[in-house]
Amino acid sequence: MRNADPMMTDMQPDPERHGAFYDGVLSKRLLAWVLDMVLIGLITALIVPFTAFTALFFLPMLYLVVGFVYRWVTLTGRSATWGMRLLNIEFLDRNGQRFDAATALLHTFGYSVSMAFVLPQVLSVGLMLMSARGQGLSDLVLGSVAINSPALR
Repeated sequence: MRNADPMMTDMQPDPERHGAFYDGVLSKRLLAWVLDMVLIGLITALIVPFTAFTALFFLPMLYLVVGFVYRWVTLTGRSATWGMRLLNIEFLDRNGQRFDAATALLHTFGYSVSMAFVLPQVLSVGLMLMSARGQGLSDLVLGSVAINSPALR
């Protein structure tokens, strides 16, 4: 389904003609990431007592699982994590639409893989800094983009 919005090029906002969609997104993504990490930590801490504190023995793994599920569920819901929503940014897929469950899962998987290894993470940050649309490695592979949320959506 094609988007009829005249401000969209290739189904996503054109960074040359409509730079406001991308202004400040990189710094907002960083701050949203920090907020999300804190929230994931709090959720993980809330889960620990319900495991009779045995989760303390596998706390890093629990944190990773909670983080994966958190990202997938929140990206599926409104194409943004709660940190991203707070800072008014969201993802669009290659067709200019919000993420569906499959795209959110693929993006979360790509993010998790890039966070697990130094080289993909460095490459992802470098791509965000140098590309016109501020796309990281997962974004580039999926054709997705993070933008400032349009006022009316």
